[in-house]
Amino acid sequence: VPKTSNEGETINVAKPIWMRPPKEVEEDEYSEFYKATFRAYDEPDAHVHFSLEGQVEFRALLYLPSSVPWELSQDMFNDKVKPVKLYVKRVFISENFEEQLLPRWLSFIKGVVDSEDLPLNVSREILQKSKVLSIISKRLVRKALDMIGDIAKDEDKFARFSSNFGRYIKVGVIEDRDNKDALLKLATFTSTAEPKASGTTLPQYVDRMKEGQKQIYYVSAASKAAAASSPVIESLRKKGYEVLVALDQIDEIALQGVGKFGDFDVVDAAKENVDLGEQSDEEKAEVEEAKKSLEATCAAVKAALGDKVDKVEVSSRLTSSPSALVQPQWGMSPQMQRFMKAQAAATGDDLGGLGGMGGMAANLELNPAHAAVRKLKGLVAADANATSTRDYATLLYDVAAVSSGYELADPAAFAARVVTLMTGEAEEAAEEEPPAADAAAPADAVPSEAPAESSDGDSDGGEAVVPEVL
Repeated sequence: VPKTSNEGETINVAKPIWMRPPKEVEEDEYSEFYKATFRAYDEPDAHVHFSLEGQVEFRALLYLPSSVPWELSQDMFNDKVKPVKLYVKRVFISENFEEQLLPRWLSFIKGVVDSEDLPLNVSREILQKSKVLSIISKRLVRKALDMIGDIAKDEDKFARFSSNFGRYIKVGVIEDRDNKDALLKLATFTSTAEPKASGTTLPQYVDRMKEGQKQIYYVSAASKAAAASSPVIESLRKKGYEVLVALDQIDEIALQGVGKFGDFDVVDAAKENVDLGEQSDEEKAEVEEAKKSLEATCAAVKAALGDKVDKVEVSSRLTSSPSALVQPQWGMSPQMQRFMKAQAAATGDDLGGLGGMGGMAANLELNPAHAAVRKLKGLVAADANATSTRDYATLLYDVAAVSSGYELADPAAFAARVVTLMTGEAEEAAEEEPPAADAAAPADAVPSEAPAESSDGDSDGGEAVVPEVL
């Protein structure tokens, strides 16, 4: 009698790589799994393989890519990127729960998570209420930070990481208050004193601080060269203080939110009333004397500029420039103003609420030791309401705006004043006027040396006398 029997043979006897002890897995196996699972072509810079047992049981394998995925290069937080695959008891569930597993500032991390405690019919609603997932998420973030911290010990790898994913770390500084301190040690910023393109971290900055320096300074600028030449940091540069450079809005928002790093306040060097270091009694006396001496000059410049500036005052931060624009305590930097204008233009919003220069009116600071300011003082003493005096004050404001990184509200008027200054046409026209005899002058004649005032302070190329040099 024939007898039928069925015998099964297990074809796949291999365990998932994340289920094996890390000591038994070769580096080549980690690399092959990374490339096959996440369709990657680069070698990972680092990986971490761990498990958690106890109240919550799960295993995880996380990778740090060595290059930016194409999707993320187009959009920093691209929804199409699925960084983490979720398994429950070795059964693949989904790769659409990355927000519940990792915060978005870690969206560049790739990995696999296998939980023993979640149900197989897991849904987004269950995950949002799951305490198990909260514990898993916190442990994943901690392990990811440890992995990046290990990378920081290798200068070349950390430089590449900062170039590829440094902006994500700064987003973490902004959004993740629980891990802010750990992230601040990994965030890199461009610096006026650091020649390396990778920038410097705050701990490295603190190690290089000069004796007597009590604050960490930063300034917003379009480039490192623009920051180094900014008039607002002349005093700091003279003292040899290093200044961090916020090159975009993420840098600036991150540094604004630091508040304090260790024992040092992080402050914007372009704000009013910023502590620029200790002054000697002699320097304090000189500043007070200059304020008294230029009190009338500051008032005349404020009257000439009107709402363009919030106030005009004598500066203690300028050493070689004649003037500079600084923001009030809650004002927006020129970098942030440009960003806000771009955002408003993209959405079609009205820019009127942002003001003439894109935000709160800035303060104009004058350098009492500069020849241009001394000449302005003389013009004010001669006739504070003369067109030439008002034009000079406006040109001094324009110079401060350009050198401080601001956009001019009326570039054409600025160009006209500069061209007039270069050619001297207004002065030549005034010199060619024939002198009129006092006896023959009509009673209603307007003296040639008293040109009509211009309400906006711009020279119209007529009889206004523009100074030859600043």
